[in-house]
Amino acid sequence: MATTRRVNESSAPAKRWYATGRRKEATARVHLLAGTGKITVNGREIAEYLRRPTLEMVVAQPFEVVERPGQFDVRATVSGGGLAGQAGALRHGIARALTVFEAEMRPALKSAGLLTRDARAKERKKYGRYAARARFQFSKR
Repeated sequence: MATTRRVNESSAPAKRWYATGRRKEATARVHLLAGTGKITVNGREIAEYLRRPTLEMVVAQPFEVVERPGQFDVRATVSGGGLAGQAGALRHGIARALTVFEAEMRPALKSAGLLTRDARAKERKKYGRYAARARFQFSKR
């Protein structure tokens, strides 16, 4: 006897849009879902994870630029770097995921500079020095 399974719309998986964002040594894998504006990073709330309101503002920038705050839920996995780099990677990933969702958002995000990967990174240490640019103390006499 074959059983049939009824699939209602509530049990069907929600549509997701995925993108990757990077900043410094941090990488963010971002999943965008239609929702209420809840942002979850590594299984924790954004306020609990980032701990600084300024970093939360950085993460929310792409939604404000396209004038869609509170329309999407974000589930992200972030690794590497520090909190500021991770927030920048999240911002980059969210902006890229928004362009996957709707290509018409691309010009607004591009003009705000949110689609460009910030290539600034720590300068390497040079040989014969304490740090990248630090010199030994100069003594005239």
